[in-house]
Amino acid sequence: MEVLLESCAGMDVHQETIVVCVLTTDASGEVQSEVRTFGTLIKNLFEQNGSPSYFV
Repeated sequence: MEVLLESCAGMDVHQETIVVCVLTTDASGEVQSEVRTFGTLIKNLFEQNGSPSYFV
């Protein structure tokens, strides 16, 4: 199958959590995935990396 995009992401937003999945393709064509779960409270967002810009 031909690769059309080298990376993509999806989010599943709930009342108390946000689950983010990122898929990337390395130089050899192998797919890597990373899944993270975050709390939705402002204090949880700042705990991740000091600022909400972590998600951008």
